[in-house]
Amino acid sequence: MANQDDQFKKVISHAKEYGYVFQSSEIYDGLSAVYDYAQNGAELKKNIRDYWWKAMVQMNENIVGIDAAIFMHPTTWKASGHVDAFNDPLIDNKDSKKRYRADVLIEDYCAKIETKIDKEVAKAAKRFGDAFSKEEFVSTNPRVLGYQEQITTILSRMAKSLENEDLADVKALIEELEIADPLTGSKNWTDVKQFNLMFGTKLGASAENAMDLYLRPETAQGIFVNFLNVQKTGRMKIPFGIAQTGKAFRNEIVARQFIFRMREFEQMEMQFFIKPGTQQEWYEHWKDTRLKWHLSLGMGEDNYRFHDHEKLAHYADAAADIEFKFPFGFKELEGIHSRTDFDLSQHEKFSGKKLQYFDPEENKSYVPYVLETSIGLDRMFLAVFSNSLQEEELENGTTRTVLKLPSVLAPVKAAILPLVKKDGLPEVARKIVDDLKWDFNVDYDEKDAVGRRYRRQDANGTPFCITVDHDTLEDNTVTIRHRDSMEQERVKIEDLRDIIKKEVDVRNWLLKMK
Repeated sequence: MANQDDQFKKVISHAKEYGYVFQSSEIYDGLSAVYDYAQNGAELKKNIRDYWWKAMVQMNENIVGIDAAIFMHPTTWKASGHVDAFNDPLIDNKDSKKRYRADVLIEDYCAKIETKIDKEVAKAAKRFGDAFSKEEFVSTNPRVLGYQEQITTILSRMAKSLENEDLADVKALIEELEIADPLTGSKNWTDVKQFNLMFGTKLGASAENAMDLYLRPETAQGIFVNFLNVQKTGRMKIPFGIAQTGKAFRNEIVARQFIFRMREFEQMEMQFFIKPGTQQEWYEHWKDTRLKWHLSLGMGEDNYRFHDHEKLAHYADAAADIEFKFPFGFKELEGIHSRTDFDLSQHEKFSGKKLQYFDPEENKSYVPYVLETSIGLDRMFLAVFSNSLQEEELENGTTRTVLKLPSVLAPVKAAILPLVKKDGLPEVARKIVDDLKWDFNVDYDEKDAVGRRYRRQDANGTPFCITVDHDTLEDNTVTIRHRDSMEQERVKIEDLRDIIKKEVDVRNWLLKMK
């Protein structure tokens, strides 16, 4: 666990040192669980958003994008169930006075059992060498099977209790498992209570006439209330999707783990409207498609897994998470949910307006079913950033810190470095910058020895360094250095654009989904 913690601390400090993420209002000692994206962070975030948008909207002719407002009519949240049921089960420790999410305490307990399974697997792999089969070992080893049964029993009991709103049993489970306060080790717990996560605000010029509003806790409802507007104006035929990215707000009591769980965050969601009865095939389709999108970035197949929900929302008939291996273990990155006709039916009921689709093939109207894909942009940022940050031992005995971001997402695609600050080299380098900046975000760097500049660009995640030297003046060639392999080659200045484009082009990356 300590090793994981150390790795995570490195991620957080690297994100600050290299201009990716700052604590919000830091000069006033910050605001808990609120962060600002710095100059490189804003670029990386934008590139992730664009990569999602291109794959989701641009590449699918039956999916369109919208940008709905953060403020919505308050009845929206009554219809969606957020006013009555958007709660977290919270528990306080009487000794430390700290508040925790009861379900997270139990999930963390299960994660520790998973660590034991990992240790057993690692021991066996060492013992059996090349002959080792992880699948076989995990499905036959009695100790591992015992651990897995323990996890399943705990999680399904928790899911059942939460579903039945039996909060007393959730507390009983915490006590039976002897779960202690992570800070103090105290097991002196209060009862579990539900806490609503929506931020309230007011709309209106005077206090007496003000209307109570909420900051939206998710972006999906903006899609549902616009379903008919989009369908009619876009002449959309079912099946079709509506996508959007945008801010959402949750009053997380236990916001933690850096940008993994924040009070103000960004979602990338797509609601896919389908004919009732076809939801199972579309559910499988989107699970498969979304996993391929993640894998196209080349961050390692072993770092992803599907987790099917034990506890389904009352309106869902299937739900799974794509989990990613963060520095603190496997956690949810994206959800794929079969939401049936719950959302549109609820908005029909509360608004008194028909939200139906006339199907010309069936010659009848119906309320469509919905298949949702929903990913946290900030979590995706953390997945990419933490996975890319690596320490490498080099042949000469030194180490380098390198941020091996997928080059399609890297904030700066190339850094142009004049070897020395004289002899006309900076002028040539500036000319290359002026030419390349039409197509790519590039950087000019002339400070320090060239080796130190390479290290700085490595740590910043820049895929290419282009060095202008005295030979450049003779033959119009430069040295291009590749971040990941550290290989260097001599190329013509006029070939630079094509070399960089080939490596960072969205098309080449998204084609890996095919």
